[in-house]
Amino acid sequence: MADQTIKIDITGMHCANCAVTIERRLKELKGIKSVLINFSRSTGIITFDDHSLNKRRIFKHLKDAGFSARERLQLNQTTQTSYQIGWLVLSIVASMVMMAMMHLSLPDTLHTYQPYILMAIATAIILGPGRDFLVGAYTSIKNLSANMDVLVSIGILSSYIYSVLALFHVFGGSHHAFFETSVMLIAFIRVGKSLEERAKGRASQALQKLIKLQADKARVLTADGKESLVNASSLGVGDVVIVRAGEAIPADGVVVEGASSVDESLVTGEAVPVVKQKGDGVVGATINKTGVLTIQTTKVGEDTVLSQIINLVEESLMDKAPIQRFADRVSNVFVPIVVGISIVTFVCWYFVFYGLAGEPPFVWALKMAVAVLVIACPCAMGLATPTALTVGSGVGLENSILIKRAGILEKIAGIHVFIMDKTGTITEGRPVVTDRICLHNTNESELLTLAAAGCASSNHPLAQSVALTAKSEGIAWDTVEDFHEKAGSGITCRYKGKELLIGNEGLLTSHGIAVDDARTNARKLEIAGRTVLYVAYDGACNGVLGLMDKVKPQARSVVLQLKHMGKRVVMITGDSEQTARSVAAEVGIEEYHAKVLPAQKMEIVKNFQKQSLKVGMIGDGINDAPALAQADVGIAIGAGADVAKETGDIVLMRNNLDDVVKAVRLGIRTLSKVKQNLFWAFFYNVVGIPIAAGVLYPFFGITLKPEYAGLAMAFSSVSVVTNSLLLKRVSLDWGDG
Repeated sequence: MADQTIKIDITGMHCANCAVTIERRLKELKGIKSVLINFSRSTGIITFDDHSLNKRRIFKHLKDAGFSARERLQLNQTTQTSYQIGWLVLSIVASMVMMAMMHLSLPDTLHTYQPYILMAIATAIILGPGRDFLVGAYTSIKNLSANMDVLVSIGILSSYIYSVLALFHVFGGSHHAFFETSVMLIAFIRVGKSLEERAKGRASQALQKLIKLQADKARVLTADGKESLVNASSLGVGDVVIVRAGEAIPADGVVVEGASSVDESLVTGEAVPVVKQKGDGVVGATINKTGVLTIQTTKVGEDTVLSQIINLVEESLMDKAPIQRFADRVSNVFVPIVVGISIVTFVCWYFVFYGLAGEPPFVWALKMAVAVLVIACPCAMGLATPTALTVGSGVGLENSILIKRAGILEKIAGIHVFIMDKTGTITEGRPVVTDRICLHNTNESELLTLAAAGCASSNHPLAQSVALTAKSEGIAWDTVEDFHEKAGSGITCRYKGKELLIGNEGLLTSHGIAVDDARTNARKLEIAGRTVLYVAYDGACNGVLGLMDKVKPQARSVVLQLKHMGKRVVMITGDSEQTARSVAAEVGIEEYHAKVLPAQKMEIVKNFQKQSLKVGMIGDGINDAPALAQADVGIAIGAGADVAKETGDIVLMRNNLDDVVKAVRLGIRTLSKVKQNLFWAFFYNVVGIPIAAGVLYPFFGITLKPEYAGLAMAFSSVSVVTNSLLLKRVSLDWGDG
């Protein structure tokens, strides 16, 4: 059994209920594993077993359901097609012509045929610009569902059919036609839809900017040493390309010749260019700033870092947050309820309040019923969540915060406990020499020289830190002989013909070297959270080095901000109790767990979850993978070029702990927008439907014509999307907003 995933573009969706219908219909097919449909972007991601199903059958099933789909070869920004713009203009012009004919003085001959001319215009508009609504309604009903098109189509056809019958005196001579209602309904709803599409396009601008970063062309170095300009999409692994200053690097690769500074802000979020020279890796779509680079490609096409980021962002936008599933359930029953209210409205005005209005009772009752149908807006509810999540994900991307699942923005706002790994998260992840205690007339330079000589041949992080510190201070040393390294103990070797030992206390005592003078000082360093290395040369202890993984400068501020938000902060580490206590105290964390193995980190997460607490795990995404996966929200920090491979739900690409707070604030603001949108959508319908039904007419003489009800419906969706777009103005910095 082999699973295959395809991304598709869908046409024929007119409201959120269409997306629900497509998901339901596709899940009927044997072999479908998962379906995610995004109405706001008219896209879908389908995973299926290619042994029992194929793409052709999927597309045929969609076509039978009334929707057109095609596999997406390259993501393009959703734009209105020319024919849709044409229908919009035509419906507006027709509305203006009809209003002019109804309110201006016409020649007698033209006045005689005016009703028939209006009927002809209305017929043309319904079969032209209005055809999409009728087809959408038919598709929805065929799929045993009900969407916005059903409401609009009933309203359009009710007023049109009644007007035709009235024109030919089927109801007697007292009934008049109102063809303009159908035409203006179509025009107003198309205006609203046009604005809605523009707003939805703006919602995914961040993703579109990311896509545009990809290089279109590449200069390939041919076998004869000449340059050939080709499409970047045609590059293969192992190709050698030339990238000049100011050009985008076309694919991931390794520098084989040249040196230059490269703007990697796309991946790392850091504005300062990074120097690249022979042997260094480069990422596709980053910008070569100064010199000329010759690069051998290692990853092309879908395998590049940028493509993986784009795929992750796209998939995140397909994700449904829990609050969106609630809105979908409401939308499913919304249309039938509105149709029922419309029928009750007609019955009440025609049979109960007969003659209360100035117009003929049947006409009045019909207009009220049609107004109820067209003012109701399931689209606003359907757009409330996905548009806010799309904008929120885009704001995150612009701040180098990659959100892998849009629903995580809702989850992170409700986190109770944040568990932070120490090494590489709270600290820099690189131990440095912080203390030097010298004995037996040895000075600091001599002590560091001896230590560096022995440590230079080791790959242990502590040993490498000692050697780097000595090198940074300009210290030189000779090569050692008889080098041996014992795990958990230290290094033994010979330096200038004499025995040199570097390691823990046990290493020295096992070689008969007295450590009494050094032990007291070493204990003080250990209590302060330092890792201690004893240095002994020629049978005597020359001193002690204290090393520590330095705390990131912003760590204490981040802990303070999380606490200010009401979050509980816990630190976990595999280091000793003393080290853990020291670091926790430095950053202001009261609760910590020391000597924790990677597998035990996951158990700590589970223990908090058993207390009905929502847990956010912050780690480097490597040894913290089990805990990141177990947590309600996993946050991988400092992912760099491996950004797309991390386990976390959120990846902070800049290795900046401040972005944890930004991610939490973004989640809180996004969830707030979702709730505002849902409130507005429900409030609009709760208030608008009764007004359209004429509840206020007996008391205040207030009512709504069907065409104006349609305009109100159209703009309710626009207002929801526009409110989501206001997220772009939100500051994620501490103390702002």
